[in-house]
Amino acid sequence: MVTTPNLSTAAWRKSSYSNNDGGICVEVADNLPGIVPVRDSKNPDGPVLIFPNSSWSTFIAGLKEKAGM
Repeated sequence: MVTTPNLSTAAWRKSSYSNNDGGICVEVADNLPGIVPVRDSKNPDGPVLIFPNSSWSTFIAGLKEKAGM
C-alpha cells in the first residue's frame, strides 16, 4: 500500500529558473528526509509529485549535464 507523506512541514521554495510573470513555475521542498516533493507554484493546493532523493539527484544532474554546467 502506498501512503502519502505528511507535507505539513514542507519548506517550499520556487525554482530559481521560474519567473514572476505567472509562467511555468515549480516549487520543491528539499527539507524532508528521503523525498523531494514538487508542485506547481500557481496551484499550491493542487497535486504534488514526490520523488525519491536519488531519482531527483539523477534528474538534476542530467539537467546540469544538458546545460553544460
